[in-house]
Amino acid sequence: MRPLEDYLVIDFSQFLSGPSASLRLADMGARVIKIERLGVGDICRTLYTSNLIMNGESSVFHAINRNKESFEVDLKNEDDCEMVRELLKKADVMIHNFRPGVMERLGFDYQSVTAINPSIIYGEISGYGTDTEWKNKPGQDLLLQSVTGLTSLTGNADSGPVAMGLSIVDMLAGAHLAQGLLACLYRKAIKNEGGFVQVSMMESAYDFQFETITTFMNDGGALPERSKNNNANAYLGAPYGIYQTENAYLALAMGSIPQLGKLLGCEKLEDYLEPSEAFDKRDEIKAILAEHLLLNTTENWLSILEPADIWCADVLNWNALMEHDGFKVLNMIQEVEMVDGYKYETTRCPIRIDGERLTSSKGSPKLGQDNEKIIKEFITQNTIANA
Repeated sequence: MRPLEDYLVIDFSQFLSGPSASLRLADMGARVIKIERLGVGDICRTLYTSNLIMNGESSVFHAINRNKESFEVDLKNEDDCEMVRELLKKADVMIHNFRPGVMERLGFDYQSVTAINPSIIYGEISGYGTDTEWKNKPGQDLLLQSVTGLTSLTGNADSGPVAMGLSIVDMLAGAHLAQGLLACLYRKAIKNEGGFVQVSMMESAYDFQFETITTFMNDGGALPERSKNNNANAYLGAPYGIYQTENAYLALAMGSIPQLGKLLGCEKLEDYLEPSEAFDKRDEIKAILAEHLLLNTTENWLSILEPADIWCADVLNWNALMEHDGFKVLNMIQEVEMVDGYKYETTRCPIRIDGERLTSSKGSPKLGQDNEKIIKEFITQNTIANA
């Protein structure tokens, strides 16, 4: 038995943020039914990455909607809405990530849903919250990275704003929603109370920066300054960064500059004796280090630094990573199968419970594939007769 078995989640969300939250609940045993628009479904079904089409749909959809069921309805049709209300009466959790006002127009806002199921836990993700003047702006990941200052932290000093190469704000908001829902499920188990969990992508992006924002607010309001070369953190001194070697790259975290100089045979670095110089003179230190590391291979430098307990690492692409024993032992890849027999590989849930890896062989749903089963199981004959 997984922790959330016997819990029912009705998920109206689409794209990445909301579905990533329901995916995590599904991995922990919850039954997740996606409410999808008639004839269209989750827009993410056609949100292609690198134009990759898998079994007629987007790889993004398959990755984030495995282990779920699909209920295809027309929310502008009252009969279909009544069927959804039947589901919500029996649900433990409901999720959506529409812009403020959409669920009110559809009749599935918090007040309307709790009127028919007072103990439901209602979760919503918005882009900018429900009270700000930005509330109607599109909650898209790159836009949120840009407006919350995240793009000012990545890249070298002269590279301008740089976005992260992942939809990080989407994923953070989904993780925060899952945390809030799990907390309310715990309370529900004890007190049989419902709850209202609200997350905005903007707040998630701010929380992601809690360390750097705290430094900024208590440092006289001085904006972070990225180093000119090999920047990896605007608030950390040398040697922190990624460096090119004779044949590849090498990542270096915090460490003593003189010690690093001795180990690498770089006499110039041994002159920086004051700890404060690692930050105050980080550009010149990094320039010396970058030039020196080109003289030999990554494997050579690792063979010197790792035995000395210097924080360093190889820099791997996915091909190299997946051939590495350190990756293979984790069994992070699982094969899942769709209802039509189509199989694909994807990642598994990273959480283990009682020593068990949370894997599932169930792939993403075809649009509306579970309608007949869901109607038979949940919808009363009176509702069907009136439809």
